Amino acid sequence: MSDTSQLTAETAAPDQRKRGAPRLQVGTYRDLSLIPVIFIVGVVGFIVSPTFLTSDNLLGVLQQCSELSLLVLGEAMILILGRMDLSLESTIGVAPVIAMWLVMPRTGSATYHGIGALPGWTSIPVCLLVGVLVGGFNGFMILKLRVNGFIATLGMLTMLRGLQVGISQGKSIVEVPKSFSYLGGASWLGAPAAIWICLVLFVAGGLALGYLRHGRALYAIGGNKEAARAAGIRVDLVTWTVLAIASLLAAFAGVLYVGHYGAISSTQGQNWIFQVFAATVIGGVSLNGGRGTLFGALTGVVALQLVVNVMTLGGVPPLWDQFLYGAIIIVALIISRFASGEQED
Repeated sequence: MSDTSQLTAETAAPDQRKRGAPRLQVGTYRDLSLIPVIFIVGVVGFIVSPTFLTSDNLLGVLQQCSELSLLVLGEAMILILGRMDLSLESTIGVAPVIAMWLVMPRTGSATYHGIGALPGWTSIPVCLLVGVLVGGFNGFMILKLRVNGFIATLGMLTMLRGLQVGISQGKSIVEVPKSFSYLGGASWLGAPAAIWICLVLFVAGGLALGYLRHGRALYAIGGNKEAARAAGIRVDLVTWTVLAIASLLAAFAGVLYVGHYGAISSTQGQNWIFQVFAATVIGGVSLNGGRGTLFGALTGVVALQLVVNVMTLGGVPPLWDQFLYGAIIIVALIISRFASGEQED
């Protein structure tokens, strides 16, 4: 029996290697496919307006990318896992609002008053904790209560949006602790600190998914959940952890956003989910799970924000942005469908 199994394995190995090599090659090219697109957009941007290639404009685009990219980083990991989370766009707003509600004094000259339960230096830890709790509760609904992930996170998105508006009393919070706004407004080595932070997080995430056992488990679970479970991977624990990390990243994106703009809006993060999915899909992350890289997702963010910037410099009204995001998602899905040869039921 063992000789037969060995013979079968040896016979199948060359075929597997033949099938595996092209997939690796295609995946590599797909990860780099947006690089020429970014170059072309840059040329078009320079033709539309010489302002496009100025350092101030490009650094501004990259800082906007940094805030969006943290949500894309979280969503990309969730999609690779074979799941979906719509509530990230609400977490980026509700987490900072709850933090301010807990640390802002009851009285004073500020236009917004909280309950003053915690000192100001705790605002960032509280904000991040809220993100973890949101992701943890999403995991509880999906894994323990067996609620459909799309519906569960859609309901969470709506609930958190209402909580954000209710706690903020429908107005912007402009008086925030300096410790809370530092990272989003500081500059390191001539560039916004947020850019460096996001680069470090993407590099760390890419290394984890490529070289760590728990990181590679995301691809195994997204490819075949039952096979991953049979291989000894703790599917529920990994899923729960990824959902919590993604919400943590969304909350941290809220910190960077507040530092960048100097205030917390009652509508902060609204409709960002369109940008998140547009950037993730054009970056090559599969909605079916098990495929995609964080580098591809990052190039998707940069390409999307550059296109929006060129449209703005060209005088296109921002009212067309949502149309653009939807069109990009549809085109990317069609290209992915014919490039991969996959068929949907």
